[in-house]
Amino acid sequence: MKKQPIALAVIAIAFVATGIWWFMGQRSHVQALTLYGNVDIRQISLAFEGSGRVTELRVNEGDHVKAGDILGVLDTRTLALQADQAQAQVAVQQQTLARLRNGSRPQEISQARSRMVSAEADALRAEQDLARLQGIEQSTQGRGVSAQDLDRASSTLQIARAKVTEQRAALRLAELGPRVEEGAAAEAQLKAAQAQLALLQHQIAQGALKAPADAIVRSRLLEPGDMATPQRPVFALALTQPKWVRIYVSEPDLGKIQPGMAAKVSTDSQPEQTIAGKVGYIASVAEFTPKSVQTTELRTSLVYEVRVLVDDPDDRLRLGQPATVALGKDAAK
Repeated sequence: MKKQPIALAVIAIAFVATGIWWFMGQRSHVQALTLYGNVDIRQISLAFEGSGRVTELRVNEGDHVKAGDILGVLDTRTLALQADQAQAQVAVQQQTLARLRNGSRPQEISQARSRMVSAEADALRAEQDLARLQGIEQSTQGRGVSAQDLDRASSTLQIARAKVTEQRAALRLAELGPRVEEGAAAEAQLKAAQAQLALLQHQIAQGALKAPADAIVRSRLLEPGDMATPQRPVFALALTQPKWVRIYVSEPDLGKIQPGMAAKVSTDSQPEQTIAGKVGYIASVAEFTPKSVQTTELRTSLVYEVRVLVDDPDDRLRLGQPATVALGKDAAK
């Protein structure tokens, strides 16, 4: 009697194990996908920021460049002369500002005081001359001095007194020093000159065309002697990273692919040498199959774009190259 429950338990375990084996086998079979696509990379049209004549181009088609490498140079001699002029203007404004901040020198104050004393002496002498002439006029009842002499002496006294007032004001200004507004204006002029110099130096630096990232030169579009502008590309660069294979998946197979899924990429020229990759992007919107897809089953279907990122340190994959992508179980082989 005890053997019958044991036999039933063994049969049940075997049945469950068989079901698990069948399910896992079906799952592995379903997730294994082999798809076809083309290699894609990002490209840059590289141009000078400013305008000028090209004096030097240092790379050719097919050359590998690193980020920061100088690829071309513009003629910046005119900008260099303007920068020298701006540098001199900065020096002038610096001296002007320093003079205003330091105020009047003691020698200037002493000189202003001396001029005031001299003006006061001239005024005193003019006043005495006028008083003397007026005394003669009174003592001689107008016969000893002419009216013209009196008028001339009176005018000389007025001029002397005006000079005294002027020299007193000049001494006061020398003692007070420059106004705050004058210092602020000189400082603003200095900043404007410095900004102009910085702009010219920036334009000179932009005369060197640098690679923005590691890349391969695809096209050299200008030559030394050509006039370059920001609208005229000099080089077309193909970035070495990131690099991916663009494939298209039908809706029934879309659920078998997940972001981050491992993949292996091979090409017709080297089918035995695979390159590791992973699913990096799955489109959220379907589209009609592009003409570049050669699979007959997909030509009239709605498909989803998938990008398989690859690690290609040896630079074996080329832009537009056909590639075979194995996903799921096939990628683990």
